[in-house]
Amino acid sequence: MNLTQRRVPQVFGLGRSSSIRSFKAIDSSSITHGIHVFQCPDAVGIVAKLSECIASRGGNILGADVFVPENKNVFYSRSEFIFDPVKWPRLQMDEDFLRISKMFDASRSVVRVPKLDPKFKIAVLASKQEHCLIDLLHSWQDGRLPVDITRVISKENKREDEILDLVQNTDFLVLARYMQLLSGKFLQRYRKDIINIHHGLLPSFKGGHPSRQAFDAGVKLIGATSHFVTEELDAGPIIEQMVERVSHRDNIQSFVQKSENLEKQCLAKAIKSYCELRVLPNEENRTVVF
Repeated sequence: MNLTQRRVPQVFGLGRSSSIRSFKAIDSSSITHGIHVFQCPDAVGIVAKLSECIASRGGNILGADVFVPENKNVFYSRSEFIFDPVKWPRLQMDEDFLRISKMFDASRSVVRVPKLDPKFKIAVLASKQEHCLIDLLHSWQDGRLPVDITRVISKENKREDEILDLVQNTDFLVLARYMQLLSGKFLQRYRKDIINIHHGLLPSFKGGHPSRQAFDAGVKLIGATSHFVTEELDAGPIIEQMVERVSHRDNIQSFVQKSENLEKQCLAKAIKSYCELRVLPNEENRTVVF
């Protein structure tokens, strides 16, 4: 199969943690939903400042999750809030959160307003196994996937320069059972996140034919792992994992069918979590997923 570019048609249609829920009456005719994630050195008063920032502009926090790893001087938070964009313009919101970011020397401060901000543009790379790709396209068409799929790319020979040209304007890439390895040079040049799906609960059954490996090993639980791509094969930070029970009654066909269903669900969940700003890096090879 040669490198192909298919234009997808436009579709209309152990640590310290806490969770806060707040419900306050607000004019429902103009409310808009926002998300903010924050990562900085741990300090006193971070939650208070974030809450004050939102409240001072007439916003209301719907939920806030906070995590501080044990014996680590780092603070993570994710807040969901509603606000009136007339009273709190989008550009002003960026400035307000930037001010708090500088105050606490944050390494990450991202705000997203799904109703106002463009959807994440992604490219999907796929090989012969198409179950994950088809599931993503259906979910996108139905509006269940908060992305804009701008490219579907497949290739047989390694022509990474062509792929890089095709994905220049994407926000991240998805490997939907893509069976070619991306080189370290490609990762360094792309410099954005790449999400992969793998059958099995990594680090077990790495590499090719993981379903056959697991079947031959006689496992009783099968799984799927969605993770970020790094230069080391199937060893990137894990975003999502799912499991299902199998038994001696499963043949290779039913085994693979269950595996493929898990892969579809796990990949879609990982993409959705990523777009909702639920995934934050934690140390070198781990993630915080709110």
